[in-house]
Amino acid sequence: MIVAGLGCRKGCSAEDVMSALDAACAEARISRISITALATGEIKREEAGIIELAEKLGLPLHIVDDEALLEAEPRTRTVSRHSIAKTLSSSLSEAAALAVAGEHSEIIVARLISNGATCALAEMKEVG
Repeated sequence: MIVAGLGCRKGCSAEDVMSALDAACAEARISRISITALATGEIKREEAGIIELAEKLGLPLHIVDDEALLEAEPRTRTVSRHSIAKTLSSSLSEAAALAVAGEHSEIIVARLISNGATCALAEMKEVG
């Protein structure tokens, strides 16, 4: 399972968010169809570009609460001052992806920024 964690500036279009997703997939050398779910934080629940992208791709969009973001925080790799100020997480996209992919997941692509949107990829790892 590979989860794309998403974030963006207010008002980003679905195309802007798709650009960040495609950049992350290229970095991981995977096809967009390898993504099984999208995730973002509660602060982005109403963000039209993220919602539209989920609908366009036919993927579930998980809205992660602040408590789950903070729980995933120790496993994030990058730090965004903007994210810390708005969400208390050093990387909304990384923390959201990790939270949805599960406690044994890890970041396979750290937060990338494209056209005002961010994307990070987390993959669930087998235990044992």
